[in-house]
Amino acid sequence: MKQSFNENWVCYRTGEKEKAFAVTLPHDAMQLDERSETSAGGVNIGWYEAQDYTYEKTFILPEKAKDEKVILEFEGVYRKATVYLNGEKVAYHSYGYIGFYVDATKYVKFGKENVICVEVINHDQPNSRWYSGTGIYRPVWLYIAPKKHLRFDSVKITTLDYKEPKIRVEAWPNAAGEVKVEILEKQIVTRKAVAGESADQTDETIEPCIDENAVQPTVQNSDKASDKIIALEILQADGKFSREIALPGANLWSPEAPNLYTCRVTFGEDIQEETFGIRVVSCTPEEGFCINGKRVLLKGGCIHHDNGLLGACAYEFAERRKISILLDAGYNAIRSAHNPCSKALLRACDEMGMLVMDEYIDGWYIHKTKYDYADEILDNYRKDLKDMVDKDYNHPSVIMYSTGNEVSETAQKKGIALTKSLTDRLHELDSTRPVSCGINIFFNFLSSMGFGVYSDKKADEAAENAKKKKAVGSEFYNTVAGIFGAGFMKTGATLYPCDVKTRDAYANMDVAGYNYGIKRYHHDLKKYPKRIILGSETFCADAYRFMQEAKRDKRIIGDFVWAAQDYLGEVGIGAFNMWWKNMAEILWRIWKKRFLV
Repeated sequence: MKQSFNENWVCYRTGEKEKAFAVTLPHDAMQLDERSETSAGGVNIGWYEAQDYTYEKTFILPEKAKDEKVILEFEGVYRKATVYLNGEKVAYHSYGYIGFYVDATKYVKFGKENVICVEVINHDQPNSRWYSGTGIYRPVWLYIAPKKHLRFDSVKITTLDYKEPKIRVEAWPNAAGEVKVEILEKQIVTRKAVAGESADQTDETIEPCIDENAVQPTVQNSDKASDKIIALEILQADGKFSREIALPGANLWSPEAPNLYTCRVTFGEDIQEETFGIRVVSCTPEEGFCINGKRVLLKGGCIHHDNGLLGACAYEFAERRKISILLDAGYNAIRSAHNPCSKALLRACDEMGMLVMDEYIDGWYIHKTKYDYADEILDNYRKDLKDMVDKDYNHPSVIMYSTGNEVSETAQKKGIALTKSLTDRLHELDSTRPVSCGINIFFNFLSSMGFGVYSDKKADEAAENAKKKKAVGSEFYNTVAGIFGAGFMKTGATLYPCDVKTRDAYANMDVAGYNYGIKRYHHDLKKYPKRIILGSETFCADAYRFMQEAKRDKRIIGDFVWAAQDYLGEVGIGAFNMWWKNMAEILWRIWKKRFLV
């Protein structure tokens, strides 16, 4: 049994319990913090003076549940979350963008009051290059499961054939017994209106919706569609099982027709349901990127996780609104820059037909900000990637993974090996989706010459100079690009050493992610005939040119412009009134480095 665990919490700045106030999750405590010119997070986080917060909730579990298993799911807590139950520490989770489960069975009392306490740490700034939010910003769920149950996140559905629809259902009961697998038509399906098509040109009934321009939910067959079982299998299982199921006549999932089904797996008293779509993704030099054998050009945009004035809170309605707006703007794909997106966002994408490249992380083992995840990634990436794949696997909208963003480590021997390790790990977990990584080609060359945008030293300098408002790292290079124009990075990427410092890393992924490398396409496609290119981050002004290039060569599969939607943080990028001040600072640094010892 799954229950919402989002109401009746209190929140307070850690150490100030007397000032506690009631909240309902999701909740972004950073919205309560003061803004200051001396903010250590600076422009990156919108000048907030980020603090640590504590969340508490008192709850009672029924006496009849004492023989069952009690699990809590946190979809997202930013960050360094420590969970206590009745005064005992039961979990710690560092990375702020991947969810986690807490087995509370041994720590809860039945028929009596329980107190859960979640402490989050975010004062150690800077730790992010954009607005992160603070606290339990995604939903929390309580599961009360029988002792004999299906393991969490073990139900996975894979499309084996789309021409004669066939799927494979896998699950993992924690004991031996009978398992029932049902495939049901999902009642609510969503569709996008095609440009120029009015509602009365379709035979579907459009249901009312708050936003008349948003994607509208429609009934697939009838009001009883959700009750219609189209396939049923009963089997005996002792541990993990796999069963292939033919679904003749089933409707396929695609961006134009995002048809969805429900897989219901029953094991004793435990029932788990997963929504899925029937579709096969392929990506080859010969055919390009295809869904169900049809080539699809990714007309994508990069988005951050915040919802504007709502902060980091992953409200269902806000995530759906975001996708609806992007679809109306003409996008058919999003890149979750630069962290795994919420479950609510994926549900919206599944139902509306938006494609997703889910990205693991912003940086690897070189710090981009002083207190980011760099010191932990090598120890944690295998589990992190498993958790991300478990979240994404059954979502037909997820068509690709990205292992990182502008990771200059890919110019180093150690980083090239890590590129392969991350790709191999994702292939091990999910062989159905290609893997990419966004590499800023010019920055890789600069890094190899000792002028890298990111380094541990620069991260330290950024922290030390935060109160002096001195641009360092990505902020400095954003300033440079703003002054010298878009051609700065695009032309820089054509230099010969840029190829040398990226080719080995690109060989270790399925799809080569080019950040601002459009001027390399013709050269690289000729030199590397098997390379598949994705514009993982591109300038909006290049979008039309990019599509023309992609139409001429199937090895170019699409692009993601920066950015598809404005976001909190990185305040003032492109502000013209700062031009002279920034130019003077850049010239002073060049002169000082050249002439002063």
